[in-house]
Amino acid sequence: MALGSDIKGSVKTALAIGAAVLVALVAGGVLLYPHIAPGSKGEAAAGADDAPQSELSVYAKGPLTRLSAPVDLVPAPDYGFVDREGEAANFTDFRGKVVVVNLWAMWCAPCRTEMPTLATLASAYEGTDLLVLPINVDSTDDAIADAKSFLDVHEPLPFYSDKSFRLPFLFPESGKMPQTILLDRQGRIRATFAGEADWASAEARALVDALLAES
Repeated sequence: MALGSDIKGSVKTALAIGAAVLVALVAGGVLLYPHIAPGSKGEAAAGADDAPQSELSVYAKGPLTRLSAPVDLVPAPDYGFVDREGEAANFTDFRGKVVVVNLWAMWCAPCRTEMPTLATLASAYEGTDLLVLPINVDSTDDAIADAKSFLDVHEPLPFYSDKSFRLPFLFPESGKMPQTILLDRQGRIRATFAGEADWASAEARALVDALLAES
């Protein structure tokens, strides 16, 4: 009888310890990440959503729901990249045009998926002050060769390259891929979008038209 009682007591003690450990782990998680609760975006995401937005935020709908249109206007980074022939390029080269910068790579499936919509956008605005500027960030020669071939079937898109893969970290959507940035005629960042989007959509064209209409 005493032995049976000892076993039962040991089991109860083990269960109690296990329950205490589980509670401690859960409590520890809450303490470590107090701003994250089930169904919550967390403080960082909420802060981003609450950031002041410009009048261009009216186009953040449909396929552009995640569009960010900052109130504070800053110029595109003073950072060099190269064109298809290896000639140096900089965002200041395109002042006077509305520029849709798209940062992409061959290893990024959503990047390749949205590329036809960027080509459609470029075709629709040929002869205007809109420039669709895809900048590839692959780092190896083989991948860059594949990227050039890929863009060859998505005319009239030009090929530009940032082999160092640094450019995606110099814009507001730091490090995200694909990443699209809209610059106004003064070279200022007017809107950003992280992830795949339909750039041939009515919403995208309305956004572009609004920027083109500015003096």
